[in-house]
This record gives sequence, C-alpha cells and structure tokens, in this order.
Amino acid sequence: MSKRAIALAMGFDPSYASHMESGRHKPTEEFARLADEALNAGKAIWRRWCDYEQAKNRETRARRPPVVPPAPRRSEEPYAAGSALVVEHDAARLQYDGCSYRLTMRRLLRNTGTEPVTRYLIRISVDRYPGDPERSNAHYRTHPLTWDELGLTTTCRGEAMRWQAKHDRDAFKEVWLLFDNEHGRFPLYPGESVWIEYAYAISDDKWGNWFQRAVRLPTEQLEVQLIFPAALDPVVWGTETSMTAEASPLRTPPVRSDDGELRQFTWITTTPALHARYRLEWRFRARPERDTNQGEFK
Repeated sequence: MSKRAIALAMGFDPSYASHMESGRHKPTEEFARLADEALNAGKAIWRRWCDYEQAKNRETRARRPPVVPPAPRRSEEPYAAGSALVVEHDAARLQYDGCSYRLTMRRLLRNTGTEPVTRYLIRISVDRYPGDPERSNAHYRTHPLTWDELGLTTTCRGEAMRWQAKHDRDAFKEVWLLFDNEHGRFPLYPGESVWIEYAYAISDDKWGNWFQRAVRLPTEQLEVQLIFPAALDPVVWGTETSMTAEASPLRTPPVRSDDGELRQFTWITTTPALHARYRLEWRFRARPERDTNQGEFK
C-alpha cells in the first residue's frame, strides 16, 4: 500500500501520516490503533506503541505531572452530524457445516440524535495467521477475499437494502448498508428503532477457529451463537479486551446445548464497554488440527 492509501484507510491526511513515519511527530494512541487495524498487524504496532509509552514515562515520571488520560477516540462510524446511533440488541449467529462458515448478524438500532440516519457501516476482516502479518498478507494476496464468495445479503424491515463498498482489499472489507432500495428510501428517523440483518458465507481456509466482536457503538445487549456439527466434538472458550486492560477470560462462560446432530454455544453480555473486544475460540476434538490458521470477523 502507498502512504496515501494507508493514510486514507486510517482516516488521516496523507501529510500527517508522512510526518509520523519520518519521526517529525510523536505517535498517538489513536494513530497506533488505527495503523494496526489498517495494516492487519495483529497488534504488533499497538504493542510497540505501549512499549514506547512505558519507556517515555519511565524517563520523565520524576519531572512531569501525571499523564492526562487521552481524549475519547473519534467516532469510528462517520454518520451525519446530529445522528447518535445506539445498538439495543446485537445478535451474531455463526454456523459451521464442516467446510464453510455462515454468519448472520441482526442488530436493533435506535436513533437518539436529531437527524435521520441513511446508512450504516459494517466491517469484515480476516487474519489467517495472527502474529505473522507477512504470512497472512502473502496468503491473501494469493487467495483474496471476494464479494462473490461472501454473497452478502442485507435487509431492513423485511426489505432488501442496497449496499456500497467503502474499502475493498484482499483481507478487509468495509461496507455501507444504505437505507434504501429500488422501491424507495426508508431512513431511520430520530426516536425510531429498526432491525437490520446481513449475512455472508466464507470457506474455512480463510476463516479460522475464532470469532471476535468489537463494540464500536453504545450497545445494550450483545449475543453470540456458535453452531457446529456435534460429530466434531467442539469445545468453546473466550476472552475479552478493553481500552484499559489486556485480554482476560470472559466473565461468564458460553452456555452449551445439544440438538440432534448440532451443538450450540450461546454467550450473552449486557451494556458492554465501548471499544471492548470479545473473542470466542473453539477447537474440534474429533478432528485433528489441519493448520494454525485463524480468522477474525467484526
């Protein structure tokens, strides 16, 4: 990627990114996080920034006041001014058939602002080899994520929604879901709530044994369902990470239930912290691991 492409992907002016790379400006927490996401660096950039901050603080702690907490990050959902989306319920259903995964996302959105909302941003990103960005990048250059294989479908109020690609890269997609179709427009007006749903599928050579949810908007309830063939004897566990804490075990375990040939795991949390990340991982005890490949979808 060029410097300009990286800067635009992060939402910064290209000149600012150039100054940061050359060392003329000191890196910020926001810059490190966005750079890590844009480059699929597996938190390598973020860890380097943390090391930098710790070293800087050790050198200056005796001669400067305590570091002021950073200002809240800018909104990652650049909606119209005056809009304020809240997610009343976020439900993810991921089903694996032994060869491919199908994800269905349902969200109940409420507009608490003063302006109508006409679009909603979603993200799809994959990383088959976490911690080894060069290997992952090489894999997706050869086997890029494509729109045809995703087969993205979107609905609102029972009607199809148009969608528009914002970013289209080998291992990362950003998509605007538009509150309109060929029959007309149906904006989400202030005070209204509405369910939206979108779904896509992908083969397991690009999606590994973990699924992550990132809380990017105020959310009241978050739910994840994982459904696997019972014959694979799956086991599931999870971790959570926040802006102020490293990964730790989920506070509550996924609940298992068996239904014939399927085994389902359900995990629910209420009022999750903004920018928190919840990751569920699994292993199939009845099938030897073919590789250490893993993937991430948000």
